[in-house]
Amino acid sequence: MMEVGSAVSVAAAPNAGSRRDAGSFRDPSGFVYVEDGVLYRQVNVAYQPDYDLLIGSGLAAHLIERQMMVPFEEVPLGASSSPSAYKRLAPERVPFISYPYEWCFSQLRDAALLTLRLQAKAIGYGMSLKDASAFNIQFLRGKPVLIDTLSFERYVEGTPWVAYRQFCQHFLAPLALMAFCDVRLNQLAKVFIDGVPLDLAASLLPKRTWLRPALAMHLHVHARAQKKHSDAGRASNQATPAAKSTVSRTALLAMLESLAGAIRKLEYTPEGTEWADYYANTNYSDASLDDKARLVAEMVEHVVPQTVWDLGANTGRFSRIASQRGVPTVAFDIDPAAVERNYRQTAAAGETTLLPLVLDLSNPSPSLGWASEERRSIAARGPVDLVMALALIHHLAIGNNVPLPEVARFLARVARSLIIEFVPKPDSQVQRLLATREDVFDEYTDAHFRAAFEQHFIVERVVAIPNTVRTLYLMRLRNDGASE
Repeated sequence: MMEVGSAVSVAAAPNAGSRRDAGSFRDPSGFVYVEDGVLYRQVNVAYQPDYDLLIGSGLAAHLIERQMMVPFEEVPLGASSSPSAYKRLAPERVPFISYPYEWCFSQLRDAALLTLRLQAKAIGYGMSLKDASAFNIQFLRGKPVLIDTLSFERYVEGTPWVAYRQFCQHFLAPLALMAFCDVRLNQLAKVFIDGVPLDLAASLLPKRTWLRPALAMHLHVHARAQKKHSDAGRASNQATPAAKSTVSRTALLAMLESLAGAIRKLEYTPEGTEWADYYANTNYSDASLDDKARLVAEMVEHVVPQTVWDLGANTGRFSRIASQRGVPTVAFDIDPAAVERNYRQTAAAGETTLLPLVLDLSNPSPSLGWASEERRSIAARGPVDLVMALALIHHLAIGNNVPLPEVARFLARVARSLIIEFVPKPDSQVQRLLATREDVFDEYTDAHFRAAFEQHFIVERVVAIPNTVRTLYLMRLRNDGASE
């Protein structure tokens, strides 16, 4: 898997002055790196025959034209290129790299269906996907796209799909668990970054999933076959070779359609969670919400950001204040139902600059994988020009017992400018939080809030939201090192 992102971790470099992406090391076909601020993908000599077929067959052009694969262009190798280089590509940069455990149900399903379409298209051009990792998919202009240009290999008639098990582990298993058990089980992708083990998924799924022929075949029977081969390998004290089965092109395409049909039938209804209906149950009046939106819009216009994160975005009402101005905006929320609704609205409206994601700020996405660098933490994917933290501070400080100075310190790591809403104790939403716990939050006051944040930020504007007890602050990160 090879990432294309707005931030690249430092790893072994292809040459002096370049930085190799820490998540781009497993594939001998090539890797991604940054040189002089420009993102490149090196194609190694070992991948030459398959790359030539990818280009010569017209598959790459076909997929790019249909917005199924990230666009790229060939550029000169340059004097500093390594001896193993065959080609150097300059791909379009994805504004924000996200991971499957941050996606809602429909995002993962759309990525799964794209992967199956990619494989079907590839077969028609004499090629096949050699891996089907969910990490090879990113969201660009509101839609899932393949970012690993080197995922294809020549298709040999009669051979099975080598990425079949990986597809089931990365897509079918978590989607089935989300649909039949609990939508939060997508978080298993954090623990099993090579895909949810099929035997685990099969043991968690209800027995009624055996009644769905496609799920029975691709999950339950598949899991048993894996276990059988694994047991046979252990019994003989050696690895079990892959079965030398012959699969016709027709049978392979039928299998892809069977998988697609199974995934299309999986459903999730975004309701029943604590914040899915937040705007319907909030203590804001319609006029107050409009006033808040107007004030936020004025602050966004003042900052003129190129990148925005909205933390605690719910269904994205205020995120769209930035995204509808053409600013790439990531809308984070802890509630998978709220994120699902946000994504569905984004997809239905054809929005191209808003990316809804699931994120628990009290336990944000960590650095994962090999050497804890293969998948980057949220903080490592920042900072951004503007962070919005609206109706959020009380959830962190009271709901999760995070002291105000700690909240300020974290936000100073990810935000160059900050729009933050202070919600005082008299507010009904704070009283709702305090109704189930002892009020030990003596320092949860506007004065302590300002003191904590002024250690890291310069306050540029303070305005009361009409007909509420809440206050909006616009802040700019200090340049004197106070936030370090």
